[in-house]
Amino acid sequence: MANAGLHRPDMVILDLEDSVAPSEKDKARFLVRNALRSVDFFDAERCVRINQGALGVEDLAMVVPQFPDVILVPKCEDADTVRSIADAIQKVEHEHHLSGETLILPIIESALGVVNAYAIASSSHRVCALAIGLEDYTADIGVERTEEGRESFYARMSVMTNAKAVGVQALDSVWSDVEDLDGLRRSTLEAKALGFDGKGCIHPRQIAVVHDAFKPTTAEVEKASQIVAAAEAARKSGLGVVSLGSKMIDAPVILRAHRILRMATFGVREEDPN
Repeated sequence: MANAGLHRPDMVILDLEDSVAPSEKDKARFLVRNALRSVDFFDAERCVRINQGALGVEDLAMVVPQFPDVILVPKCEDADTVRSIADAIQKVEHEHHLSGETLILPIIESALGVVNAYAIASSSHRVCALAIGLEDYTADIGVERTEEGRESFYARMSVMTNAKAVGVQALDSVWSDVEDLDGLRRSTLEAKALGFDGKGCIHPRQIAVVHDAFKPTTAEVEKASQIVAAAEAARKSGLGVVSLGSKMIDAPVILRAHRILRMATFGVREEDPN
């Protein structure tokens, strides 16, 4: 944990769930609490993955007073789970006179969670994103996870679409083979093309690959700049129609162009993904 921020991730997840043996839960809580108190994670958001049920409530009592940015709710299957976590967070915040800014990130890892994705995303104002966990999801539906991913395409699109419908971010599943960076790159480029806003990593060496894949290309930035310039020129001229060359440009295209330019502030990828 002490070196996690050195790799410049967007978020660091401190895990109290799957990676911790049942007999070590109490010790892990103290380690995470102390890390939140003393470790410099640089600009990374600080997220804690809690346990399910009563153990998760105990986790919250320990970590929320240390100002984590986000609480990750594993294996989330319904809105009631999120609401109960939100209530527990509010209780701890009230007891410690905190401002109430702790966010919630549910990770959907089952068929039932996919079906309830919209209800989960809209269950609390604290929900900042939805994530999909494909290792558990494919196990739940009884299939092998493949690199091609046909078996999980519906689940990914459902989570992404419902997240966007509510207005929160959508985060794609981790790539489990830490040696296959080419596969990770292909998977990340696909996630970007499908509408995801980010992707989980399980090893520091994956971070740069994911960051690079989500950067807009030089060609995308040039086109977006032209679209925004054309829209601004039309606005100044009092024109209701925006055109670029022989093509008409509508509002969604302009919004997408602005988003590309915002993403470009984090860097530009030289090569085209195709």
